[in-house]
Amino acid sequence: MPRTAFYTGSFDPVTNGHADVIAGAARLCERLVLAIGVHPGKAPLLEAGQRAALLREVAGPLAAAAGASLEVVTFDDLAVDAARRAGATIIVRGLRDGTDFDYEMQMAGMNATMAPDIQTVFLPASGRVRHITATLVRQIAAIGGDVSPFVPAPVLAALKERFAQR
Repeated sequence: MPRTAFYTGSFDPVTNGHADVIAGAARLCERLVLAIGVHPGKAPLLEAGQRAALLREVAGPLAAAAGASLEVVTFDDLAVDAARRAGATIIVRGLRDGTDFDYEMQMAGMNATMAPDIQTVFLPASGRVRHITATLVRQIAAIGGDVSPFVPAPVLAALKERFAQR
């Protein structure tokens, strides 16, 4: 059975920081599942289907370069339950700073209690992308700022299209 890693997020939008973590995660497993959290109470910038397509386009070559297969799914329940359904034994979490670490340690502890068979693995973001957040990218793009240093080219095109409609 291939080792399966599970990386969750809203990916709204996919950033170069996400791509950095995806590249690292793909080196840890034979099968990488990217899981888009869909929550009815949140109004995303990009629809889940568009985020999934962008993830496939951005992450596909990264996973292939590492020799891992890639799947993209959505989920609307607990990450550990979605990870179990995917057959994952690893949950991957990216860390930018100490604030992320504190929060992710709490989540890892809760997840370990609910799913002791799934190990959380933290991947520190590379220095060149550590400052990037999807929230800031959305805010900059919404007011017409240049987000090209922060997102892959296909995501930049999607953001330009999205905000051209406003």
